Formats: sequence, C-alpha cells, structure tokens
Amino acid sequence: MKLEIINGHLVDPANKVDAPAALYIADGKVAAIGRAPDGFRADASIDAAGMVVAPGLVDLSVRLREPGYEYKATLESELQAAAHGGVTTLVCPPDTDPVLDEPGLVEMLTHRARLLNRAHVHPLGALTVGLKGEALTEMAELTEAGCIGFSQADQVITNTTVLLRALQYAHTFGYTTWLRPQDAHIGSGGVAHSGAIASRLGLPSVPVIAETIALHTIFELVRVTHARVHLCRISSGAGIELVRAAKKEGLPVTCDVGAHHVHLTDMDIGFFDANARLVPPLRSQRDRDAIRAGLADGTVDAICSDHTPVDDDEKLMPFGEASPGATGLELLLSLALRWAGEGSGIGLSQALAKITSEPARLIASHAGQLAPGSDADICIFDPAARWTVAPAALASQGKHTPFLGYELTGQVQQTLLGGQVVYARKRPA
Repeated sequence: MKLEIINGHLVDPANKVDAPAALYIADGKVAAIGRAPDGFRADASIDAAGMVVAPGLVDLSVRLREPGYEYKATLESELQAAAHGGVTTLVCPPDTDPVLDEPGLVEMLTHRARLLNRAHVHPLGALTVGLKGEALTEMAELTEAGCIGFSQADQVITNTTVLLRALQYAHTFGYTTWLRPQDAHIGSGGVAHSGAIASRLGLPSVPVIAETIALHTIFELVRVTHARVHLCRISSGAGIELVRAAKKEGLPVTCDVGAHHVHLTDMDIGFFDANARLVPPLRSQRDRDAIRAGLADGTVDAICSDHTPVDDDEKLMPFGEASPGATGLELLLSLALRWAGEGSGIGLSQALAKITSEPARLIASHAGQLAPGSDADICIFDPAARWTVAPAALASQGKHTPFLGYELTGQVQQTLLGGQVVYARKRPA
C-alpha cells in the first residue's frame, strides 16, 4: 500500500528536519520526503494540515502487566494506550509474574505483541533468576528470545559480588544492564522524599543518598568491568551531577528520567494523594530543576513515561499502603511538550528528540526517525489541541495519575505502525 501524508509540519530530530513537508510511504517504509518518487501514486492520503508529523514515540519504561497482573492491565489495553499516545516502540521491564527469566516467557510475550500489532515491544530480561539477586539468568538464551538488555526492575541486588559478576558477563557478550540506583537498606520501606513534606505528613522517607550511594557503587563497578549500563529514572539533582561527572570521565553510562519527575515535586503529594505515590518518590523543587537542566544539557538522555498501571483496589488506600505507580503512556507526548513550553528555552525538535531518536539510540533501534528507508512508524499530533486528563480520556486500564484534572497541550490524531493506521482519533460530531 502506498500512502501520502500532506500539508503537515515534519519534525524529525534524528535527521535535523523541522519544516513543512509531505511524506510518502510504500510497503511500510518511508519512501521519500518533500517530493514523491517517480511513478508514485498514493492509494490513500492523510491531510495533516495544522499538525506535526513526527516519528513514533519510543518509551523506555512501560509495564504491560502481562503475564500475571491482568487484573491491573492487559497487553491489549496497554498496547492500545500506546497507540493512543503515539508510542510505536516500547521497552518493558521483567517484573511480571512469572518473571521474564526464561526464553519461553519472552517469546510468548513478543509473539502476542506482534499479533496485536499496535507497537513494537522490546522486553528486558531478568538479570537474576526470579529477580532474587542471587543466580544470574541465561542471558545468551534470553537475548536469542528477544531481550534487548537485562534489568532488576525495582529489585535491588544486595550482594555486590553478584552485581560485579553480572556486569562482567554482560560486558563479555556486549549486553546492556539496566539498573535503577537504589541502596538496599537506606530508605527501605520509605514512600516519600526525605524532607519537610514527609516529616509534616508523618511518612517514612527515602533520602537522596539512597540514590547517590547506589550510583557510586555502580560507577566503581563500571570502571572495573567497562560494562555498558543504562541508569533508569534518576530522581535527584545530586544523582544528575554524578551522572554528568561519569559521562565526562568517559564511562559507558546513559540515563533516563520519568516524565512525572520533570514536572512534579513532593509538594504534589498534597494531603496524602496516593496518585502521587511513585517509585522513585517525587523529590524537591531543586531536584526537579536539576532534572530539567540535565535534560537541556544532554546529561539525561531520554524521558520515559514510567507507565505502571495500578487498579483501584491497590491505589485507593492510605498513601503509605497504596501501590506505587501511575499511568503515563498517553501523557508522554503532552508532558514533553509542556517541558518545552515552560520557558525552558527548549524547542519542539529538542523535546521530541528525548522521546524519539534519543531513546531509540539507547536501544540500538532504527526507530525514532523518518529517513527514507526507515519503518513508517509515525505520530501525527495537533500541537495546539488542549485536553483534560481524566479516566474517561485514557485507553489504559490504569486510570491513576497525579495529572488527573490537568489541562495539557498536544493531542495525538493518528498513529501509524509500518505504514498502517493503528489509531485515529474520532472527531467530534
């Protein structure tokens, strides 16, 4: 099938394109930009007047909740949410039930995702069996099954020798290890940032040093092993500064931040709003500002949605007892645009890079771009459209987010995967 997208404003950060241009698609690939190839005759046309035509978004942390947690969300619901949010490529952590520590489980997940054909799903395999931090998984077999890296999700390896051996093994075979820096003991059982808000509310806290001590350990191990490590969801200004220094030193490390942490602080807990119960916790305004500065100067490589759908039974509880997590797939684009529009000096192309080309680079994927010959994974959105975050507006089975009631700018109109429309927003009658 041949398709043309006309009258839109094309923004492709990977190839430094930011201009009005038509896009021509043939056999699921981008055939040409600006001018149709000789003999090209479109079978269908999309009029993108007033819209931005961008690469499909790439999200580095999406919990699909299958297998094992279908009462929280299903593969069908969350991949539909991805399409609604313009996300065409996503990475899912291994903390399912059972854990993604066997090739058969990975193959089952990726097979089902291909059948649904809503987004490209790239699983992370468990770094240790059962995420217990003891025995290493068969990383080679998991890679053959489709894993793009290895992670402990939010489980901490308490035995540093095990982590050392994991990094040594990963380096030997060229695998990337994905780690969320969190000390095993400091802040254990905490639910909020250590500061005045947690003290006033009487909540057990997680101090910043829980993140920075873990970062120091990881960097020392990287220096010894030369392993490639991706740091997941850095939450503090001190953590950002350590990553900045590590990159300056030349260590093979990259990092992302959650979209919630780009905008919110521990003040947004309000009076025990469990929708703001996240891992890592929302931190101070100074930390949030440092995260934004890190995004602007390239210390932070990408923004992820940290999509973690939670059901009502586990969320509508006292703050300290509520399950952490929030839906985010359908908010990722709008939150990136909000960051760009809040006087940060960041343009549209730079903001989109943090959710397209940069995360694609981190997973060594050809996604996140619209060069001729690339897959026609495309997000068409109205940059001026305003929408209110409400449960009814979310396709995800998880309806809980600290942004409920917010009015956000930027609304996906159509999402294409391999040149096929997988989502088209219904226009009001």
